[in-house]
Amino acid sequence: MFCRYAEPAAPGLPGYAFSDAEWTFGRSELIGTDPIRDAVELVLDGAGIERCHALRQIHSAEVVTVDRAELSRYGRYGYLGSSAPESSIPLRAADALVTDLPGVALLIRTADCLPVVFTDAEAGVVGVAHAGRVGLAAGVLVATVAAMRDLGAARIRAVIGPAICGDCYEVPAQMREEVSTQVPGSAATTSWGTPSLDLPKGAAQQLDRLGVQVEDLELCTRTDPGLHSYRRDGAASGRLGSFVWIAPRVGSGIPGSDSARR
Repeated sequence: MFCRYAEPAAPGLPGYAFSDAEWTFGRSELIGTDPIRDAVELVLDGAGIERCHALRQIHSAEVVTVDRAELSRYGRYGYLGSSAPESSIPLRAADALVTDLPGVALLIRTADCLPVVFTDAEAGVVGVAHAGRVGLAAGVLVATVAAMRDLGAARIRAVIGPAICGDCYEVPAQMREEVSTQVPGSAATTSWGTPSLDLPKGAAQQLDRLGVQVEDLELCTRTDPGLHSYRRDGAASGRLGSFVWIAPRVGSGIPGSDSARR
């Protein structure tokens, strides 16, 4: 189910989860199918919360702050966008989410790109970002950190989840040069000797320069059969789900925050 599950230590503290290939969270930009909804609901049930926010990911540096106004836009199944029951509101087009609201899970989906979760336990602020080659170079991680700091975060920790590694992510030499100029530390060579990009390494260095404490799970999607990989499986590949949330607190006013559903 998960390659990493970090349960909150207490109400009001952050938790996060990176799924494995036992579940899939979609094969396209729209996630409104019953198996995907069931998978999301299982994660929410385990975390004791009822609300989840997702995006139509577009390889950008756009960040959405999930506040009460944003929550009011969507119903119980708002993470399904216009596929949700009794809803015609599409998912927002962006690649990162941040919030300081307890009882709300933030979800992004990947199949080789970097999923990065962010937490600040002291400030009570969390975030999650989808950082592929284009988004990373555009500054999606920088923008996510800035959005969290706007909410009061000061001691941010980041965890880089399963992603394609530098040994496997082959690219043309010119692309490697262009991206590594924007993302120092990302230039690499495949295990078979051709130009590649090491996006986890480049992301870690970028976050370190921002004063963020970084952990890289060092799980390669292409080589691990227990993970989804577009590079390996093509259009048939599923999507991994990466979640982050703040554990519910009594009196938060968010549905599912007054009692845990187990």
